[in-house]
Amino acid sequence: MNKQMMAAVLYGREQVRVEQVSVPQIEKGDVLVRVRAALTCGTDVKVFRRGYHAKMIVPPALFGHELAGDIVAVGEHVEGFHAGQRVVAANSAPCLNCFYCRKGLENLCEDLLFNNGAYAEFIRIPARIVQRNLYEIPGHLSYPDAALIEPLACVLKGLEETHVRPGDNVVVIGQGPIGLMFVRLAKVYGARVIALGRRTSQLDRALRMGAHDALLNTDAEDVMRQVRGLTGGYGADVVIEAVGNPETWELAVRLLRRGGTAQFFGGCPSDTRIMLETQMLHYSEIKCVASFHHTPSYIRKALDIVSRGDITARDFVNREEPLTNLLEVMRHLMSHNGHMKTAIIP
Repeated sequence: MNKQMMAAVLYGREQVRVEQVSVPQIEKGDVLVRVRAALTCGTDVKVFRRGYHAKMIVPPALFGHELAGDIVAVGEHVEGFHAGQRVVAANSAPCLNCFYCRKGLENLCEDLLFNNGAYAEFIRIPARIVQRNLYEIPGHLSYPDAALIEPLACVLKGLEETHVRPGDNVVVIGQGPIGLMFVRLAKVYGARVIALGRRTSQLDRALRMGAHDALLNTDAEDVMRQVRGLTGGYGADVVIEAVGNPETWELAVRLLRRGGTAQFFGGCPSDTRIMLETQMLHYSEIKCVASFHHTPSYIRKALDIVSRGDITARDFVNREEPLTNLLEVMRHLMSHNGHMKTAIIP
């Protein structure tokens, strides 16, 4: 094998270069994967804009984390995997030994191992991920379909933590790829979905995903009035904020019925605050939850959902680009919120 490959390297704020680097060397428990599809992600766009991610990536570093591909080499201690297998790898694995892992909160692991480098010809999958978060791709799935399971696992965890039930009125604020995943998944779970977005093109996509209603979110008071009108005057059972804006976090709570649940899924900028009315929270028994990342069990469940065809890449990935065009793709995705995913093909 050629010892050099093309890969995207993050150097800082809006600085990504696709250049020749060494093919990663694998240790005894690692696997080397030839990347067949790497999907763009809102988190990657944030990292590109800011130049780093405090938990996941510090430059200079290989970039990208949603991928599927083929195993080309395995370490001598690897069991259950072999060269030639089509696989999808999650971007992290918990330690299973720390305080939070022992409490079943593996996404909050004190030693959560992250792996980046999907925008490349090859990627090393470290031993811990091989053991806990690497999966063979079912034969009927495409590589882009399989690569969807990482963001889908995050959405799945966020939705299930609201305890949504069939027939519930679920409002989803934000109609980027993650918001649309919430729309589709809530529909699969039997909910009646009301989608809120800033542009009619986003709302059209939400309706195609299964939303029952779609509202332009340009005036908070008007949106509150419309949501109440669509829910018998009560408000939503569940509201999911998939934007990452303090104003829409506050709106999420105001759209709820008594006893409802707000899921603060979208990550807001650092050092931001929100104001909540304590009397309403207390006397209306409002529940506020937040969800970060995923766990191996949710990755497995997401793969099952994709395997059944409930979620497919054609709904979320609207173009393919070669690795050499990654900088142009990132700049395009930065131009405004709500762009769909691009499959980067090394």
